[in-house]
Amino acid sequence: MEDLPLAALTQVAAYFQALSEPTRLQILNLLRQRERKVGELAELCGCSVANVSRHLGVLQQQGLVERESRGTSAFFRIADPAVYQLCDLVCGSIAGNNARAAEAGAAFLKAR
Repeated sequence: MEDLPLAALTQVAAYFQALSEPTRLQILNLLRQRERKVGELAELCGCSVANVSRHLGVLQQQGLVERESRGTSAFFRIADPAVYQLCDLVCGSIAGNNARAAEAGAAFLKAR
């Protein structure tokens, strides 16, 4: 991100903002397995179709998912598989931070 102009940083922020909502991450995780219809995603997420449609719109706007109409149904699939590398990197970092925090907490218990 070094030396990016403000307009580019704004786009980067919007991309990360799209990933900052747990339901959207759940949708991306479900689409990792295969493409799905909105209704199926709604059922699996425990959300309304309208809510999932709104989340899919945000993900589509950022180029993370794409929509394909087939007859009267709309199917969604991952448009940018690199998002999983990013998510895996973040999950690994969080796991490492949690492990270090647990070790630090354990040191206090031993000191008692």
